[in-house]
Amino acid sequence: QVQLVESGGGLVQPGGSLKLSCVASRSIFSTYTMGWYRQAPGKQRELVADITSDGSTDYADSVKGRFTISRDNTKNTMYLQMNSLKPEDTAVYYCNAVLRTSWRTLNYWGQGTQVTVSS
Repeated sequence: QVQLVESGGGLVQPGGSLKLSCVASRSIFSTYTMGWYRQAPGKQRELVADITSDGSTDYADSVKGRFTISRDNTKNTMYLQMNSLKPEDTAVYYCNAVLRTSWRTLNYWGQGTQVTVSS
C-alpha cells in the first residue's frame, strides 16, 4: 500500500506560479511511474505530466514549457512547478503512482489539491 499526500495548491493570479508537492509514504520512485493529473469541474481527469522510474518525463501539450515535473528520491517527494498559470489551469490536481507488471497493476491516488487561477 502507498499513501500519497499533495500540498501546495491555492489561489493565484493569471501569470503567477505555484509549486505542488506529493509525498509518498515509502520509497517507490525507483519502480513506479509518478504523475500529476487534474480535473476541472465538468471535465474528465487528464494527465498533466509524468515521470518514469528512469527519470523520463512527459507533458500534456497544454502545459509544455510552463510546467516542470521533478522528484527528490531522498524525500520521497514529487513536485510540479507551474509557471505562467492561466485560468484554464484551474482544477483539482491529483498525484498518482502506478506500477505495471506482466501480472498486475498497482495504482494509487492522492486526495487532490485545488488550484485556482483567477484575478
